[in-house]
Amino acid sequence: MAPLQKAELVQTSLQLYRYLLRCCKQLPEESIRQHYRHAIRQSFRVHADEDDPERIQQIIRRAIEDADWVMNKYKKQN
Repeated sequence: MAPLQKAELVQTSLQLYRYLLRCCKQLPEESIRQHYRHAIRQSFRVHADEDDPERIQQIIRRAIEDADWVMNKYKKQN
């Protein structure tokens, strides 16, 4: 289950970026939000030159799975 609704609609890197930043808004503490926002930005810089559509879709799927894991981790702590 994805952390936010409409995860299945994410098809582009820009949509993924926005989706992940919206996920960060739901995290409980500002320091945690800052950490994950920084990680998201760094990851996008690292993958900015990726041009293989199949690899991009693989990265999108993995990022959504990772976001799901992070959101579930912090839900259980509260």
